[in-house]
Amino acid sequence: MTDDEGHPDTAEIELGRVLAALADPLRRRVVRELAAGPADGARTCSSFALPVSKATVTHHFRTLREAGLIRQIDRGNSRMATLRRADIEQRFPGLLGILTAEEPIAEPAAQPAQD
Repeated sequence: MTDDEGHPDTAEIELGRVLAALADPLRRRVVRELAAGPADGARTCSSFALPVSKATVTHHFRTLREAGLIRQIDRGNSRMATLRRADIEQRFPGLLGILTAEEPIAEPAAQPAQD
């Protein structure tokens, strides 16, 4: 059962939703960075410096949360994200290893504004 914040129980984490969430390179980047950090590491959404609007950042983190990849905890006026490492490994052994082995794709350079 999903909790009030949209985190599914471990048994409810579905491969299709996980793969759909990981289809986006920015969301894979978030998961990779969390996986590379300490096991209990928590980071604010803004600490990832994603090159998108705040609304899009919110969408990406909601997608990761609802897929069961991250857990978000309110801390005052910000939200901290942690990787659900044990839950992911229990449901899909080796998935995090595959993600951390992936070479990050270079982000395209920003295009100059057209007059």
